[in-house]
Amino acid sequence: MDHVYSVTQINSYIKNMFMRDYALNNIYIKGEVSNCKYHTSGHIYFTLKDDKGQMACVMFAGQRSGLSFRMSEGQSVIVLGSVNVYERDGKYQLYAREILLDGAGILYQKFEKLKSELEEEGLFDAIYKRPIPKYPTKVGIVTAKTGAAIQDIMNISYRRNPYVQLILYPALVQGEGAVSSIVKGINILDEQNLDIIIVGRGGGSIEDLWAFNEEEVARAIFNASTPIISAVGHETDTTIADFVSDLRAPTPSAAAELAIPLFSDIDNLIWNYNSVLNDRMNRKVSLFKHQLDKLSIQLEYANPTYQVRQKRQLLSDMEDKLRNVMQSKLRDKRHQLAIYIEKMNGLSPLQKLNKGYALVVDKENHIVNSIDKVEIKETLTISLTDGDVIAKVTDKKVRKRA
Repeated sequence: MDHVYSVTQINSYIKNMFMRDYALNNIYIKGEVSNCKYHTSGHIYFTLKDDKGQMACVMFAGQRSGLSFRMSEGQSVIVLGSVNVYERDGKYQLYAREILLDGAGILYQKFEKLKSELEEEGLFDAIYKRPIPKYPTKVGIVTAKTGAAIQDIMNISYRRNPYVQLILYPALVQGEGAVSSIVKGINILDEQNLDIIIVGRGGGSIEDLWAFNEEEVARAIFNASTPIISAVGHETDTTIADFVSDLRAPTPSAAAELAIPLFSDIDNLIWNYNSVLNDRMNRKVSLFKHQLDKLSIQLEYANPTYQVRQKRQLLSDMEDKLRNVMQSKLRDKRHQLAIYIEKMNGLSPLQKLNKGYALVVDKENHIVNSIDKVEIKETLTISLTDGDVIAKVTDKKVRKRA
């Protein structure tokens, strides 16, 4: 009796066993919904059963994001969750994190597996995304030749820009042969030197859209050299093709909107560019004209004929200036000469002689200006205005000074 355990201890022990089991902590279980109850707290309580057994299940309110539909009696579902023990009642139950309708669940699991593999391989990396041309002229389309998708793309394309050429590869987009048909369409259009390729189809169930979740389609999109826009299903639908393509459009109509610009926008842009170009050209022409005028003036100044004409004019001006200076100098010199002449005339002996004075010199031709310099009987020469007089001193008288 030493090893007696309480019910709580046993339930706790069993709970720990469940918690340590990795498989039970992340498990998909398929079954039919029974006794489904939506509690006011937001929790969902239900039973999952098959023809040989049943299991209690609960999805807490915090996990409700993992449920995209309303559960009802008799639905065949696949539940992702963990199996554990509710200690109070000593019963194990499935704690659901995600619930999918049967069929979609298996496909979803395949979807997540392939998505994880391709993402790890790098096919979704942004560095591989090719830019979508702004102004395409040729757009390829891989979709069914009948249906709303191609009609929507054609109508929107014609409305936005009727000059864009659409090239359709009529592919199977659902059922047997769809994958190879889509891949072939992508490869053929990729060789046509197009600007963009739209790959897609209208909405449907996950089974209907499954061809766009296949690896062959994903690799065909990734390996294409032409930018590709995926347009699969409705806005809430997401496929592998969306992740690997260069741009995802929520619908085929949206793909046409993204791929084909409005012609009016292009026309306005061209008009604006033309206006800017004309304005810049006019400013350039005005600038060059100003520079040309400036260079023309410089060239005119540098012209030999102009230079000779300028030098000739300068020489003429200098000649006139020199002539004026010379004449002024000559007038000044003549005036000074006249003054000097008057002065000379005033000092000239001849002028004195003309007034009755005479020049007396001795025989050695020395001027005699005093009686003390002559002797009696000395011969003197007396110069008058019209000749000389030879005289002999016979007497000399001293003049008394006043």
